[in-house]
Amino acid sequence: MTTGQKEERNWLADEFGNSERRLAYYMVLPALVIILVVAFYPVAYSVYLSFFEATINKVGPFVGLQNYIRMFASSEFLEGLTNTVVFTVASVSLEFVIGLTTALATHQVFRGRGLVRAAVLVPWAFPTVISAVMWRLMLQDQVGIINYMANALGVIQGPILSNHTLLMIAAVLVDVWKTTPFMALLLLAGLQTIPEDLYEAARIDGANAVQRFARITLPLLKPAILVAVLFRTLDSWRVYDLFWAMSNRELESLSTFVYKAVRVSQLNFPVGNAAAVFVFLSALLIALFFIKVLGMQTSTED
Repeated sequence: MTTGQKEERNWLADEFGNSERRLAYYMVLPALVIILVVAFYPVAYSVYLSFFEATINKVGPFVGLQNYIRMFASSEFLEGLTNTVVFTVASVSLEFVIGLTTALATHQVFRGRGLVRAAVLVPWAFPTVISAVMWRLMLQDQVGIINYMANALGVIQGPILSNHTLLMIAAVLVDVWKTTPFMALLLLAGLQTIPEDLYEAARIDGANAVQRFARITLPLLKPAILVAVLFRTLDSWRVYDLFWAMSNRELESLSTFVYKAVRVSQLNFPVGNAAAVFVFLSALLIALFFIKVLGMQTSTED
């Protein structure tokens, strides 16, 4: 028996030889079974189907990577991928900067701080579809106040909703308006875990506000930044309702491409299933990247 086998056997003996640990495993087991059935099995089956010429009622012949080749050859998929990347990078970057500024401002002690914090969260309380329709009405070329003012000031020429670039910019700004409070809330929670004694000691040592932010706030806030940026990146990566409700189905994303491919009227299940697997795997890689980069930096500094 090798050393590794001995260590593994000792670990199993320690884990299952203890009655309390064995009971803990028994109690966790039902939850693990449910997760495997509800989450893992559908994902694994989707990956399996992506290598076949599957239809709505049967699994056809094995085609290997042909579905993925057809997917990347689709101009609609490439448009959706480009829009999703641009939307995710732009919206999450703006939300982080504005959210961090908002969190730092509302973390200060001032009269009416509770009321300000509650007011900041109002946009986040609106469902995404309602927010999208509300802003779409304000962007309309005939009755929309934003479109009227932008044209009157000479910022743009023509209707916003008819210009693909302006429509994408509007979608980013609407998403920033709605979900920045969520980012600010998570960062504010992280700020409240930082001991005030550290700031007092830094002030005594002569550190100014910028130095306190760079040496104390930012390093200790990295776990909260990881959670906030990761959540918002994954949420933006699967954008669907905002695009279609606001643009009247003119903006393409990865999620809208999947929906259009797998709906019954389209009957393009093999490519749509491959696109769904691509969205899942790409989101998983994004999550692993954030955890690896920011998580490693946080553990190193600790």
